[in-house]
Amino acid sequence: MKNYFKLGLLILAVSLYSCGGGEGETEGQKEEKALVNPNNPNNPNNTASSESNEEEAAEEEIPASQRVDLENKGVGPVTDVTIPETIDEELAAKGQEVYEKNCTACHKPDKKHIGPAPKDILERRTPEWVMNMIINPDKMVQEDPLAKDLLIEFNGSPMSNQGITEDEARAILEYIRTL
Repeated sequence: MKNYFKLGLLILAVSLYSCGGGEGETEGQKEEKALVNPNNPNNPNNTASSESNEEEAAEEEIPASQRVDLENKGVGPVTDVTIPETIDEELAAKGQEVYEKNCTACHKPDKKHIGPAPKDILERRTPEWVMNMIINPDKMVQEDPLAKDLLIEFNGSPMSNQGITEDEARAILEYIRTL
């Protein structure tokens, strides 16, 4: 089974490498492509603002796991969470138990593993988004653009639904605040 997996990865790597293209193009070929594609910012006939294209390109360059979005609350039952200034140690301890039981196979607290590291997540996501992702990752990946981007960034490995309740998700969130 391991050999098939390795063989599959090798074939995928060779395929991606061979499809890289574009590097051997002459300047004339690049200009011809620009003229054929009216949305290309290099097309002199393009009247659209290249400013919006530059913004989109800059956003795409930032990996989803590092992108900051403090407006999106995600898709799910959690619509409003109030986070107190001080950490509730009892709730955080409960959250650590749930996290260690359900999450550590894929998430290491402070480094990328199969999934993203939860440390400092609240600097990049709303508490509601985090809890909705914990509670119902299937729906989030189907309907939330950021969750879709994370799925792509993490090689199509979807977060499995662990059957976490809203109270357990809140406890996990409190634990994450201690990391």
